[in-house]
Amino acid sequence: MGDAVSGGDDAVPVLFGRRRELDVLGDVLGGTRQGRSAVLVVRGEAGIGKTALLDHAVARAGDLQVISVSGAESEAELAFAGVHQVCAPLLDGLDRLPAPQSAALKTALGLAEGSPPDRFLVGLAVLTLLTDAAATQPLVCVIDDAQWLDSASMRTLSIVARRLRADPVAMVFAVREGEQNTDAAGLERLPELSLTGLDDGDSRTLLAATMPGPMEERVRERILAEARGNPLALRELPRAANLPAFTGGLELPGHGRALSRRIERSFAARVSKLPADTRLLLLIVAADPVGDAAVLWRAAALLGVPESAAEPAETAELITIGRWVRFRHPLIRSAVYEAGGRTDRRRVHGALADAIEPVDVEHRAWQRGRAATGPDEVIAAELERMAERARARGGVAAASAFLADATELTPDPVERARRALAAARAKLAAGASDAALALLAYTQAAPPDLMRQAQTELLRAQIAFAMHRGRDAPALLLAAAEHLRDLDPLLSRETYLEALMAAVFAGRLVWAEDSGPAGMARAARSAPAAPDPPRAVDLLLDGLVLRFTEGYAAAAPTLMRAVRQFRRDADVGVAGLRWYGLVGRIALDLWDQQSWDDLAAAQVQILREQGVLTLLPVALAYRAGVSVHAGRFEEAAALLEESDAISQATGAPPPLYIEPVLAAYRGQEEHTLHLVRTSLHSASVRGEGRVIPIVQYAAAVLHNSLGQYREALAATDQAIEHDDIGMYGYGLLERVEAAARCWETAIATEAMEELVARAEAAGTEMALGVAARSRALLAEGAEADQLYRIAIEHLERSRVDVLHARAQLLYGEWLRRERRSGEAANQLRQARDTFRRVRADGFAERARRELVAAGVVVEAPPAPLVEQLTGQETTIARLGAEGRTNSDIAAQLFLSSRTVEWHMGKIFGKLGIPSRRHLKAALADHNGCLGLS
Repeated sequence: MGDAVSGGDDAVPVLFGRRRELDVLGDVLGGTRQGRSAVLVVRGEAGIGKTALLDHAVARAGDLQVISVSGAESEAELAFAGVHQVCAPLLDGLDRLPAPQSAALKTALGLAEGSPPDRFLVGLAVLTLLTDAAATQPLVCVIDDAQWLDSASMRTLSIVARRLRADPVAMVFAVREGEQNTDAAGLERLPELSLTGLDDGDSRTLLAATMPGPMEERVRERILAEARGNPLALRELPRAANLPAFTGGLELPGHGRALSRRIERSFAARVSKLPADTRLLLLIVAADPVGDAAVLWRAAALLGVPESAAEPAETAELITIGRWVRFRHPLIRSAVYEAGGRTDRRRVHGALADAIEPVDVEHRAWQRGRAATGPDEVIAAELERMAERARARGGVAAASAFLADATELTPDPVERARRALAAARAKLAAGASDAALALLAYTQAAPPDLMRQAQTELLRAQIAFAMHRGRDAPALLLAAAEHLRDLDPLLSRETYLEALMAAVFAGRLVWAEDSGPAGMARAARSAPAAPDPPRAVDLLLDGLVLRFTEGYAAAAPTLMRAVRQFRRDADVGVAGLRWYGLVGRIALDLWDQQSWDDLAAAQVQILREQGVLTLLPVALAYRAGVSVHAGRFEEAAALLEESDAISQATGAPPPLYIEPVLAAYRGQEEHTLHLVRTSLHSASVRGEGRVIPIVQYAAAVLHNSLGQYREALAATDQAIEHDDIGMYGYGLLERVEAAARCWETAIATEAMEELVARAEAAGTEMALGVAARSRALLAEGAEADQLYRIAIEHLERSRVDVLHARAQLLYGEWLRRERRSGEAANQLRQARDTFRRVRADGFAERARRELVAAGVVVEAPPAPLVEQLTGQETTIARLGAEGRTNSDIAAQLFLSSRTVEWHMGKIFGKLGIPSRRHLKAALADHNGCLGLS
């Protein structure tokens, strides 16, 4: 299935009607020969010519290194099987990788024992293997039937494809339309080549070449109509047809069936004419997704099949045998396997289980499961053990598949129900919500058990939350929490908290009022009593109940205790991963910048280590929000870029809500408003009410920065329409400024009083700073002067550079109106310098205008050389200035070392320096752009 392959021009297959497609592939190979990376995804229906096109690319790449692999439908259950195929020809370079990468890849491939590997380290290891090999000779990696790669491999390889930059590596994927798994969605938004049917002329030429000799016109036209330009159909349908009968005008066999099924039947008909030993040998090949020829021959010997049995299959162009065994087309595999019969399939799987090397325990167990003739507790228990092993290697999807197989083979109904629950949880973690839901049927068949029933309801509610976000999940979670009250009080309390969290997530978009945060909080009053001492989750639950029933001030002390307890749990590694986002939002709600920052960083680190790619994009975006308010815009941009890359690779919808905030602070009017519109639409479709106040806050920030105060005030109408945790206070902050500048004193006063009440309840430096700032906007004389000074002092100690500079800007504007021009200029210059440094261009321009109005001659801002750097170059330059090596930078940014080196060369040219020794000094000269000291 996977091998290093080369071919010369004499091996190039003949293709009809594919000149455009061949030109595209030629450009890919040509660019690789010239040292450029390339990625191409070839899409099309079964039989449309994807495999032939990839074979053509392999044949034309005789001067390149070629790794050619293919996914198999059953392979999706073997974690990192696809990665193993890709890396197999390169494993002699494994020990030359940096130690963390080598250890992660060895663990992922089952070559060593270890803790669950960091998915990013595995991907970086694969990237490094490929790019290191390409340093001596350009390399092309061809992956056919990518839709059937296992989940871990698909995610890893799609991320690798997105991180190729300045490396002579090409990756070409082929994906069958209509049958791709959810992980293959990670290939979306990569360069694509869509294959369609041949035109009429090329179809006729191909049909004539396939069936030389006379053919009745009616027959020819019927075949052409049925094939619809599909090259494989044009080759195979005539072979399966009874041509003498056709001359009598009979229809094609199977008329009306799906084309791919008819082609499979054509292959099955050809296979049925082969000798019995050959058919059994083909069934062995079809039953083994790995395709190791050594395993094939051992299994064949166990079944008494001689090696000579392969010759008829090769002559019939059904398989090729080298070190790896490969079907000429994937439809042959499915046709052979389906035609094999249940008894023969089990015999073959049993022989394969005995033929596989003992060290490949997961593959052996998988084959034994397929060989089972009925329920078998010994095999089921082995599959369950393999699930834990797969999970430890980061193969969540593989673990769920092993558990699902174990469930089906379990004879005892009670044990089967237990394994079904475990399998459903694993399927949910792997993102297969539908499969998780289907497994819950096994729990209903077991004898009644209240605890199992409650656990089933809880899992059903969690599946609903995963599938539909916050709309119907709160009510389902609440029902599960109530059923668990007497059975498991601690789990009941956690489930009440989950129900509240789901309601917070949905926010204003819940289906019914009772399912909103307030409704959930009222219901959660009946939760079992908290243990003594209370856990962090208990404090969170009690605090949120107070928050939504008695108000912010009543809840603040309990929620502060909850945040502190959760941080202590996080420090010793016992904090629940699912609660990080919720606790972070509460810290944001309490104006606790330090906790917000620390929790966001910790969440990203944990998700990286555990390889939970479904959650990591959200955590990265959340961390970017911290960076924006701290004035680290370039860091925020890098985090958002990484978040988007992972979202694309995993097929998950990207979290869009922080990007508008960053764009707003950068003063990018058109871009911000576009992002606001896009995010609002996406939030409404997906039921994510929590997004609405964030993006409306972004709109308010943008308009306030540009002096468009009426528009800013209108944006805050929606931002504070509901008391959303986290962003409500920020909405009030923008509303006070906008209303005060519009002379809407009543509106400003109402918002200010509510903000001050919350700030005083929180009592943090940041809270006291924003409260003083808001009060100052509505004060006069000495009181206003003192309040501005208090605000600036508190915000300076809060590590929120942007908000600190905005307070200085407001103070400077007030001083100018008070005709204290000298003092005004001092504050305005400090604000302008901060805004320039972090590139908050809208606020920087507002400060400049105020300086001009104050009578200050304002020099034009310098155009430092670093402004020519791209966002990624800026990040690389900053890391290089900190003394990081190219390998260190590559690991952090998920790039190859060669790509970092290429970027460094461009950076040196733009900065006018000869080497990285001069990088820190060059950047220090222009620290206004990078925030370096």
